[in-house]
Amino acid sequence: MPEEAVPQRRYVDVPEGLWIRCTQCSAMIYKRILEENLHVCPECDYHYRIDARARIAQLNDEGTFEEFLPHLESTDPLEFRDRVGYKERLAKVKEQTGESEAIVVGKGFIKGRPLIMGVMNPNFIMGSMGSVVGEKVAAAAERATLEGLPLLMVTCSGGARMMEGMVSLVQMAKTSAAIAKFDESGGLYIVVMTDPTTAGVAASFAFLGDVTIAEPGALIGFAGPRVIANTIKATLPEGFQRAEFMLDHGFVDRIVHRRDLRSEIARIIDYCNK
Repeated sequence: MPEEAVPQRRYVDVPEGLWIRCTQCSAMIYKRILEENLHVCPECDYHYRIDARARIAQLNDEGTFEEFLPHLESTDPLEFRDRVGYKERLAKVKEQTGESEAIVVGKGFIKGRPLIMGVMNPNFIMGSMGSVVGEKVAAAAERATLEGLPLLMVTCSGGARMMEGMVSLVQMAKTSAAIAKFDESGGLYIVVMTDPTTAGVAASFAFLGDVTIAEPGALIGFAGPRVIANTIKATLPEGFQRAEFMLDHGFVDRIVHRRDLRSEIARIIDYCNK
């Protein structure tokens, strides 16, 4: 009798980058499915960080966003250098991201409602706030005041940009003053806090909203958990800087899933403009 045929194992090459493993739940996710789900894990609802352009495309009615101040760039006022010079670092991140800075500002429409918005980019030196970010936030507030439109800021930042030293730190006062002036004009200011919103940005324009929204699980606070624990030498509650804890303690008004942000922002604008 002929020997039983041995089954042959077939190997199929799978192109790299088609699948990713979820950071939160370790599920294998088809990349296209993740993108169609607004970069939210379909298994555990983990909200991935996204760049400013992706966020703008998700929020705005198609083809309605008009950017302003796109070419405003830092001039390296301190001629700062650590492992590399600040100018070299800026040139590299500009090439990597295709952006000139860590925030994009412009006029858009969300479900037909016009507004001025600023969207921070975590891929640009972790959304750090230097002189240009401060100037763009202030310019957006001034534009919203002039046009009588709501102002939306989507925050995502590791804080002040150390390479600009004091020039960066004074942006906290500058942006806060610009938001205060906008508030005096009677404007509606909405903030969407995404992961992470920390340090100088959290301590300035991010926490000044009339309505403060957070995405699920977003890290929100001034100093990081380890820094606080080492400073005050105390055991901190689990998840004390996450959006859910902040909601329970009154620091944010509501937590909104990414798929519902457009509808929620439009609803807030309608309610406040009655």
